[in-house]
Amino acid sequence: MATILYLGTDEGVVTVRNDGSSWELQNRALGQWEVCEVAADAAAPNTVFAATRGDGVWRSDDAGKSWSKPSYGRRSPGKVRCLTIDSRDPRTLYAGAEPIDVFVSHDAGASWDALDGIHDVPFVSGVTYPVAVVEPHVRDIAIDPTNAGVMYAALQVGYMLKTTDGGKTWKLLDKQVDADIHTIGLNPKNPNHILVATGGHDFRLGKAPGRALYKSLDGGETWQPSGANLDHEYSVPLVLDPSNPKVAFAGLAHGTPGMWRNRPDATIVRTTDGGETWQQIGTDVPEFRQEMAIGLAVDPVEPRNVYAALHDGQLLASADGGDSWSKLPVRTSASPNSIQCVRE
Repeated sequence: MATILYLGTDEGVVTVRNDGSSWELQNRALGQWEVCEVAADAAAPNTVFAATRGDGVWRSDDAGKSWSKPSYGRRSPGKVRCLTIDSRDPRTLYAGAEPIDVFVSHDAGASWDALDGIHDVPFVSGVTYPVAVVEPHVRDIAIDPTNAGVMYAALQVGYMLKTTDGGKTWKLLDKQVDADIHTIGLNPKNPNHILVATGGHDFRLGKAPGRALYKSLDGGETWQPSGANLDHEYSVPLVLDPSNPKVAFAGLAHGTPGMWRNRPDATIVRTTDGGETWQQIGTDVPEFRQEMAIGLAVDPVEPRNVYAALHDGQLLASADGGDSWSKLPVRTSASPNSIQCVRE
């Protein structure tokens, strides 16, 4: 059984493959676009979608060798910052856009509808972002696997929104949580249990009680700090073990991106109790201190296999649930934005 890693990078999509003996960088594609996220169907691992920041959602049906834009010539999202496949129906995709919009496709990206109810939340129109070349945007989308109507959307420096009716109406979730929510992790066995990774924006302003990580036990209505014992206050990747969602991994760093890109002080952390406690792992791996982990992935078949994509393009792997790590003999030439592991 082959292992495939799909990576979205600042210069397209990279496909890395291991057929059982060695790792190979198999394909590079869409190099003219920043690909913010890749999303693959676990049941059809050769089918993968790419969220481009400028030309919508592209699709490959041959593990990244060739690509096409299913919605070519029709209305569709343009700058796509995140992409989520509905676990109940792999033909249903949700795309978060820049500026703030959420789109849904029920035909694998061939056509898209905007969920305009998101703009009925008065707070949304006032969201700003302090970087001139980036507009306010949707950073992540998570779907309740037990209830088709429940969905969450993380806004860059805009807290989080929740819908319980499939996107017709939304409410703001902003109680005691950092405004800069990057990644949402829902426990599939109890989707009211949520972990989020944040950029620490409100922590640095003295407005939020935690640092980088938060948890909710009531579907986002209230929040409490998670991992407050850790010194790092910036996080992007957060991934749950599909076989045991109380186990999760996150990548942390100190400061804003302008700081950790130039003077990295980063770490990888793991929880085994749903976010009650976190421990640093890979402390003997210098790469984890020198470069922030931008993407983390857990093998859906062998969940003790964990993969990390570092900011400088290095790829690391663990075969024992994060206790020990080794460098893969391949790397990306551009900074990664996301990573997903599938089995063929």
